[in-house]
Amino acid sequence: MALAVLQVAFPFAPVGADAVGGAEQILSACDAAVVRAGYRSIVVACEGSRTCGELVAVPRVSRADDPHVRAAAHDAHREAIENAIAKFGVDIVHCHGIDFDAYLPAEGVNVFVTLHLDPQAYSVRGLNTKRAGTFFNCVSRSQHARCAKVRNLLPPIANGVDVDELQPDPQTRRAHALVLARICPEKGIHLAIESAKKAEVDLIIAGEIFPYSDHQRYFAEHVQPLVDARRVFVGPVGFAEKRKLLQSARCLLVPSLIEETSSLVAMEALACGTPVVAFRRGALPEIVEDRVTGFLVDNGDQMATAIVNVNSLSAADCVGTACRRFNAACMAREYIDVYEKLTEAQLARRQMRRAAS
Repeated sequence: MALAVLQVAFPFAPVGADAVGGAEQILSACDAAVVRAGYRSIVVACEGSRTCGELVAVPRVSRADDPHVRAAAHDAHREAIENAIAKFGVDIVHCHGIDFDAYLPAEGVNVFVTLHLDPQAYSVRGLNTKRAGTFFNCVSRSQHARCAKVRNLLPPIANGVDVDELQPDPQTRRAHALVLARICPEKGIHLAIESAKKAEVDLIIAGEIFPYSDHQRYFAEHVQPLVDARRVFVGPVGFAEKRKLLQSARCLLVPSLIEETSSLVAMEALACGTPVVAFRRGALPEIVEDRVTGFLVDNGDQMATAIVNVNSLSAADCVGTACRRFNAACMAREYIDVYEKLTEAQLARRQMRRAAS
């Protein structure tokens, strides 16, 4: 079977090797896997994206929190999707954006939506769409359990990372703790800084501040006042720099205040032999094996203690777990299996209808 798969990104974030968001990274992995499998990959994403398949670029906007700007971006996305379906003979559409319901294509082609975020982040209309041929999946067991009422929910596909590109560097000195995350209130960056100060350990904070007023206000009021000579903010980083930071860190801190559906950066840290200290929220206990590949904690004081104690953990255990459980190649194969099965089922239904007519 020769497949044409259309990947649809969130309209306001570019995709590629240096993408910041988890949804964008998973889309990029799926795009690359489709091409490697010998199928055709088409990607609708904003300008500045880098893809293995064919990019259908839409204009990139700077104020995603402006309702008029969002509406115009959704219109552009919808038009690009419909044009791509008509031009490339698309067999299946794979949506990754939180606002997928704003640009669902007309019925006639299967749509597969990966829910990268907590179900409460999506519109009720989207999760209960009556559009025929629309299917969903989650990225962890805990998220799947919270989405039990979603129509046409397929089994979860756990996220994965490129373990071959994320190996430990035995030459680096593991001195600093590290935070790699979007700079926004729910990521709890301020708690990581406070914990690093209590542990008397250096901290590097890397991440992008997106053009949302609440994100910018959070940085100005709750993060920037806490940085000092030993706790520094370095802004967004690309893949190569991120890998160096992970390889040289004594631990990664994940002080998330929400029920995380997954954590790619935690998986990346483990692949680099770096233990993870994380709040016991959402899917994080599915990723971090407490006292084996990191520590699961419940507050800032416990996080500070864990930062001090991470040297008792084995880098080899971290790497072994990442290779065994979080390999992006295995994840991508599962997605391609879904593309194939949904397309085969749709073709069979069409043949039955033709035979009956």
